[in-house]
Amino acid sequence: MKSLIETIVEPLVDHPEAVVVSEQEEDNKVVYHLGVHADDVGKVIGKNGRIAKSIRTVVYAAGMKSNKKIYLDIM
Repeated sequence: MKSLIETIVEPLVDHPEAVVVSEQEEDNKVVYHLGVHADDVGKVIGKNGRIAKSIRTVVYAAGMKSNKKIYLDIM
């Protein structure tokens, strides 16, 4: 899942080397924290959060086969 998030986000940003995805697993959920360069935050979020919503939709759909709930936080 981490590589999927990186694959989606890296082409969107100007500083792909600064993209960091960390994973925090709990009993019934997995939280992914996406960190990007300060200049690229707006590009990842998009107008009215459209790009962020699209990224979350793809990640949630990919995580449907696991029994845990998937969350994506953009830092």
